[in-house]
Amino acid sequence: METKLNTGRCLTLIAAALSASFATQAWGDDLPSMGEESSPWQVDVTYENHTAHREHAGLAKFRNTMQAEFDKKAGNGWGIHGILRGSWDGVYRMNSGEYGKDAGGAIALENVGWAGLPPAPTNAGTPLNLPYVPHGGGINNAIGVALGLPPTNAFGFDLTQNPNTGMRVLGDRWHATEGGVAFGVPVRPCDVDSRGCRDFGGYGDKTLSELEAPEFNKRLDFVRELYVKKTFSLGDGKDLFLKLGKQQVVWGRTDLFRVLDVINPVDYSRNNIYDELSDIRIPMWIAQAEYRMGASDSMQDRNIQIVWNFDQFRANNLGQCGTPNVILDAGCFFRGMANLWDNGGTVSNFAAGGTVATDFGPHQIGIRNVYLPDWSLSNTQLGAKFEGVTAGGLSFSLNALTYRSQLPSLHSINGNGTVNPFTGGNGNTTPPNAGTPVTGLIAFDMHFPRVNLIGGSMDFQLPAAGAAVRVEGAYTNGEEFANTSRSELYSKNDVFRAVIGIDRPTFIPFISETSATLISGQLFYQHIFDHEYHQAPLGSVGMPDWEDNFIGTLLIKGFLRNGTLSPQIIFAHDFQAQATAMAPQVEWNVTNDLKVTLGANYKLAEGRSRWKFDDCRSCNPYAPFTSYDPANQAVGQSYGLGGMEPLGRFRAGPIGAAFKENDIFVRVNYKF
Repeated sequence: METKLNTGRCLTLIAAALSASFATQAWGDDLPSMGEESSPWQVDVTYENHTAHREHAGLAKFRNTMQAEFDKKAGNGWGIHGILRGSWDGVYRMNSGEYGKDAGGAIALENVGWAGLPPAPTNAGTPLNLPYVPHGGGINNAIGVALGLPPTNAFGFDLTQNPNTGMRVLGDRWHATEGGVAFGVPVRPCDVDSRGCRDFGGYGDKTLSELEAPEFNKRLDFVRELYVKKTFSLGDGKDLFLKLGKQQVVWGRTDLFRVLDVINPVDYSRNNIYDELSDIRIPMWIAQAEYRMGASDSMQDRNIQIVWNFDQFRANNLGQCGTPNVILDAGCFFRGMANLWDNGGTVSNFAAGGTVATDFGPHQIGIRNVYLPDWSLSNTQLGAKFEGVTAGGLSFSLNALTYRSQLPSLHSINGNGTVNPFTGGNGNTTPPNAGTPVTGLIAFDMHFPRVNLIGGSMDFQLPAAGAAVRVEGAYTNGEEFANTSRSELYSKNDVFRAVIGIDRPTFIPFISETSATLISGQLFYQHIFDHEYHQAPLGSVGMPDWEDNFIGTLLIKGFLRNGTLSPQIIFAHDFQAQATAMAPQVEWNVTNDLKVTLGANYKLAEGRSRWKFDDCRSCNPYAPFTSYDPANQAVGQSYGLGGMEPLGRFRAGPIGAAFKENDIFVRVNYKF
């Protein structure tokens, strides 16, 4: 059973695990020797405070981190490396009304029109023809009967099990409902409010103490790295290098974009996309072997690497709803959908042609099960890389990897185990559709499919331009994408991704007349093969992800006062989403041990009108009750009625979906 830690105990464990802050080189005399050839322990300890303020939300981070990095040369050529990291984020107590036990409240859901139905009917005294109704105030069983539906219809849910408290409207962090679908999402920690809590692959079910001190969990994440390594000489200039333990394996040559660098999952809950990958990769238990062949007639260097990730599967941490960093707002969609399946709820603008807020009972819509891959040999991940340097100085790699997708895929369960909200039965039971399989149903199971990747990378110099070029490319098979033109509401598609980066130190006099300014640009490209997208009577249907997309980044970084003061600005632009992020910061090395960074990130979103997409309100799973065109619309055929939720997040991308999350921050780092 997982131990639940309170804050005091977490801080005690952090202090105990990282008490190296008081250590000196004398540790070499205190820790056990490991052979005559061993050396003293080398320990570096740092403390960091990261405080951020978010527009409209207030304090968004007060994270205190202690990290100890240690190395030791053991006997017989073996080396030991480890990193221990523990953090405590006070934002959940200091701003509890936004992110902690007092977050959320009572909500009202959009109800854009009554579409000619009887005037001003009421549910618990609330007129249903108002532009907004409370959670629990949609069209329910009594109204269904008034509309002539069978008395056994299953509209409605128990407000004592799913009360209108501690909630936010889905998507309110980044958009208005604007005629689309939305529902209430519980946002308090899971020990305060357990509604919708699931393990979505390492997140989604965390208590207050686990959110405050995320490294202290059953996966022992405070042990960030711990591995042994050794190089075996094979003679004739050839070596065998082994590394075994908890580690990061970095295949990529570019920043931010994970084209090849997909062996370790990533923790986006730490600071969205704005931290270095080295800080947010999730280390895994991995065995790594490199056969280093040395030079040949045409190559300066050659090696073959085999990587076996034998750890229990971990997904990317997309952030638990109710926390400051929920990339794509995906964690809120997952938690809200899980709550709808368990307890039912009100969905805005659903019935009567997508205009009337509608109550659904349990087991009608939502996320039913999360199928995390169990540990087995067949579920481990295996990769191989050939890397070389040509006689001309071009460094390149050829890569292959088979792994589990670190992003989830939602599969419609198509009526299997669901309750028909119009009849109370299972499936279509009403003539002329009696016996017709239910398809296009917005009830899902979550899966993590197997993906196969082949790709390569290279970097080289352009002496005439004074620049370095970095290139990566990868082709994957087995990835799954949302697709409302399919009855299962997803499809498998091959994908090609590539990124090119150019780095050039340039003298810019108005920045510095003595030091070069680093200018680094990157352009990322993604193409989805066999992309499906077409126009239906009410809007676009198919895959919300863009068939072709480009994202560009630009870094300008100066070095002033002998390198102790470093201003920089980063731009990132998503071309299809038409969303831009800007991140200026100034880093000041006050002393060799003390560093202070002041910065911000700000987003612009000009393409919001491009983000809305088919939400499957018009997918017609329960004909004739859900038909928009009874004479022509087949069961499971979407007519394309859409809004921002849930699929607009894939068109907005991580920049667009966070365009209201503008932060300023200060970060203080001290090395003991």
